[in-house]
Amino acid sequence: MGKSVTADMAETPLELDLRGLRCPLPVLHTQKRLKMLRRGDRLRVLADDPLAALDIANLCREDGHRLVESRSLGAATRFEIVAAGEG
Repeated sequence: MGKSVTADMAETPLELDLRGLRCPLPVLHTQKRLKMLRRGDRLRVLADDPLAALDIANLCREDGHRLVESRSLGAATRFEIVAAGEG
């Protein structure tokens, strides 16, 4: 499920493929992964749950992450997020 963590996460986003999961699982998996990242690290999420766009945007706003892209790719949506990190 996605790429392994690399040394320079700010340049190479970690990818999380959440297609096939339904609400609330996509946002919960996204939140869990974001908590593991440092400030400025990038996470790319692919989800096909219709509620994921709203849930992931709300997660970013509430937790201070930056949603830099939300793009429809047919039945799925790709989200690019910059993590707020711990410090």
